[in-house]
Amino acid sequence: MKLIIAIFRPEKLDNVRNALFEWGVPGMTLSRVSGHGRTAHRRGLYRGQEIDIPLAAKIRMEIAVTNDQKDEIVDMILKAAKSEGDRTGDGKIFVLPIEEVVRISSGERDEEAV
Repeated sequence: MKLIIAIFRPEKLDNVRNALFEWGVPGMTLSRVSGHGRTAHRRGLYRGQEIDIPLAAKIRMEIAVTNDQKDEIVDMILKAAKSEGDRTGDGKIFVLPIEEVVRISSGERDEEAV
């Protein structure tokens, strides 16, 4: 089993979520986060003044999947979250191994619990 962690632009949330629902992903966890990648500081306007914006708002999505679902779901997130024109700051996708999953309500384990 794998844990997919996708961090992407907030305006892409509906695209990503709809693509995953259409495919049949049963559940996900979402968090609003902020951070930066290679571009540590950006400049922006606030009330007519130029200011430094050190952190960008992002969405963090976590999905537990079986090994055979991983590649297709990663590709789906990649297509749905990517901006046109290869813009920096679109985000990242991380794939981590899951050692064990247990559903609290039923005690089901691993793939049955997902």
